[in-house]
Amino acid sequence: MKSQRNISEFILLGLSYDQNIQIFCFVLFLFCYVALLAGNLLILVSIRCSPLFHQPMYYFLSHLSTMDICYTSMVTPKLIADLLVERRTISYSNCMLQIFTMHFFGGIEIFILTAMAFDRYAAICKPLHYLLIMNRTRCSLLLLAAWAGGAVHSFPQFFMVIRLPFCGPNEIDHYFCDIFPLLKVACTDTYITGVLVVAFSGMLSLVTFIVLVVSYGIILFTLRNLSAEGRRKALSTCGSHITVVILFFGPAIFIYLRPPTTFPEDKIFALFYTIIAPMFNPLIYTLRNSEMKKAMRKIWCPSLFSKEVHS
Repeated sequence: MKSQRNISEFILLGLSYDQNIQIFCFVLFLFCYVALLAGNLLILVSIRCSPLFHQPMYYFLSHLSTMDICYTSMVTPKLIADLLVERRTISYSNCMLQIFTMHFFGGIEIFILTAMAFDRYAAICKPLHYLLIMNRTRCSLLLLAAWAGGAVHSFPQFFMVIRLPFCGPNEIDHYFCDIFPLLKVACTDTYITGVLVVAFSGMLSLVTFIVLVVSYGIILFTLRNLSAEGRRKALSTCGSHITVVILFFGPAIFIYLRPPTTFPEDKIFALFYTIIAPMFNPLIYTLRNSEMKKAMRKIWCPSLFSKEVHS
């Protein structure tokens, strides 16, 4: 590959040149990242150390929290560190690694969200057969399929990008290595590559989003047959999932499902699926979930939980 490029690093232009804005962003994103790690680790440990781990929804949720941590850790620490320096650079190898891991973990997260929607469909629309449909073997196979889907999604795009020649400008107008900004600095015609990226990332996001919307639409239609308490519980759970889906897929569709080009607003939209959505996932899944709150109190505040049980 050395014959195709004469640069060893890229310069990231970041979010802003204003020093005051950079300081504000440093404090904000440091807080977001710490909250993200703490929240997802709290969910992960609480599920793993409680009987909830044997329930399909929480089994998937624990893996979603793991993917949130892996996915955002590929970008956020670098972003936070770059806000403190004047010249933001990333080596060619790390740039390629960032592109691969972002699409790999992002793809896995998309398929886990789809598996969670299928789980909710089985629980609400097929309650009598739920435990048979969502047995542990099938759940494990769905997770294995999610990992395979992430690989199928990421490897072709990675190989397309790694074959591009870079011989001129090396400034990327973004805060991490994303494919579209990288295509702008490649010294070759990248139209076909851009179209293939739209096909792989944009269409995957759109098709998955449509599948999720249709599945939750069917679930909401089925709720009319449940009791008032059953509707309340199901709406609470599905509402959490729908919120996560909108936060993650909305910005991703905006960026990837369009002609291969870049806009200044892309960096703001990218913040939603790289930092904001993974940070809010723990809050969305715990504050509106009585079983999660009960499990967390039992593990982290056992004395308080025992008082509640005996009161």
